[in-house]
Amino acid sequence: MPIPSTMASEQDLLSTEIVNRGVESSGPNAGSPTFSVRVQRRLPDFLQSVNLKYVKLGYHHLINHAIYLATIPVFVLVFSAEVGSLSREELWKKLWDDARYDLATVLGFFGVFVFTLSVHIMSRPRSIYLVDFACFRPNDDLKVSKEQFIEVARKSGKFDEASLEFQKRILNSSGLGDETYIPKSIIMSTENTATMKDGRAEASMVMFGALDELFEKTRVRPKDVGVLVVNCSIFNPTPSLSAMIINHYKLRGNILSYNLGGMGCSAGIIAVDLARDILQANPNNYAVVVSTECVGYNWYPGSDRSMLVANCFFRMGCSAVLLSNRRRDYHSAKYRLEHVVRTHKGADDRSFRCVYQEEDEKRLKGLKISKDLIEIGGEALKTNITTLGPLVLPFSEQLLFFATLVSRYLFSGEGSSMLSLESSKRPYIPDFKLAFECFCVHAASKTVLDELQRNLELNEENMEASRMTLHRFGNTSSSSIWYELAYLEAKEKVKRGDKVWQLSFGSGFKCNSIVWRSMRRVRKPSRNPWLDCIERYPVNL
Repeated sequence: MPIPSTMASEQDLLSTEIVNRGVESSGPNAGSPTFSVRVQRRLPDFLQSVNLKYVKLGYHHLINHAIYLATIPVFVLVFSAEVGSLSREELWKKLWDDARYDLATVLGFFGVFVFTLSVHIMSRPRSIYLVDFACFRPNDDLKVSKEQFIEVARKSGKFDEASLEFQKRILNSSGLGDETYIPKSIIMSTENTATMKDGRAEASMVMFGALDELFEKTRVRPKDVGVLVVNCSIFNPTPSLSAMIINHYKLRGNILSYNLGGMGCSAGIIAVDLARDILQANPNNYAVVVSTECVGYNWYPGSDRSMLVANCFFRMGCSAVLLSNRRRDYHSAKYRLEHVVRTHKGADDRSFRCVYQEEDEKRLKGLKISKDLIEIGGEALKTNITTLGPLVLPFSEQLLFFATLVSRYLFSGEGSSMLSLESSKRPYIPDFKLAFECFCVHAASKTVLDELQRNLELNEENMEASRMTLHRFGNTSSSSIWYELAYLEAKEKVKRGDKVWQLSFGSGFKCNSIVWRSMRRVRKPSRNPWLDCIERYPVNL
């Protein structure tokens, strides 16, 4: 019997893995090795299925500049035909004679040229520079191995053996190493939920630690900062985290401050995008973007496995980024902002609820992660990269990609619907390695990174920063892409002119991309969270 196409598509999203459960310790099978089969969802092969309306969004940006592509070649051809047959002496003589006998025309032409050039310069968006950034590294007394993590959880008395065994299995396949950081004092507390005092203490530690390093590295006075954007998904007290920073550093009274909450692991790029828009309207200004997550405040003490997953992956971390629109920072800045592409799938109910904060049956608060997360994330990523592609890919790649999409759209026989996954002709997969030299993919988990690497056809070097960040620091939420960029800088892999792609995704469901261009070769920084261990990386995973 033939398998229905919907069922076949569902099966394509499943992968199986045989797991060694060790030797049975009790029961009738004591002493015998036991195995289990793990079935999990993979990312959909989104490059096999591209909705043309998302490609149109990207090409819309190119069409906006089509006038330049059309008129400049014509102007060059006309000018070449006019003066191509003249020698240098004849050309200068012709220009002088025309200017002498028709001075009004020359002055008029010159005035129009100056006016047009002035309007063009004034209407262009301001360049946004990344002066420098800092990532907080907690003290070593907060460092925890996978075994210590389970032991700390056991001593807290909040978990039964089944929950501890589940967390142990997740950790062993997570891609995390033995040097990540957790707030032990909060986790070992006898209370089931962290207090506001605990949350403020953790937020103060990571935010002020990152900002102290940022101000020291850039030698910018806190009072010179005109824009402040803070994002933290779970912990949102009153007064806000941005107000805590303003109070601690005594920032100026007319500062434009914003606090983003509940926006998940992709909020760091959203915060940069907001800062960019504010800087466009406020010339000659600095903006500071702080991205963090309070791990202890969202620690789940129950037994719901969909909520225990967050305990296993999320770790302490914070980043602080200094942006500027001042032209004088052109020579000192590290990067220039090129593109921001944001995708939001919140209109779909399944996407909206795939990462959801709620209480379990015992009214214990936690972050519930749906088993459909990988599939939903793949759909959001598909939309994002098909919009980003026309903005960053070489023209040859765009032509091949677009021609393949159009041919499949016209000849697949499916009208305007989504292109068929079962089509026998595989579409041309754009090579994003031709568009970017450096990749910073959100270090969510080993499974997510594996699927992203397979679908985007990236090599191990492209994924190195993401995998090593996950191993060394764990999933630090919205700040993880900055720990990855810090890794690339510590390895001195960022050269002048390189394009850096930061890709993140989070609750909502959102997938966001940001592209930077390196302004200079980045030498190994004097302050960097990787400096004490960079020689040991990359490790063999």
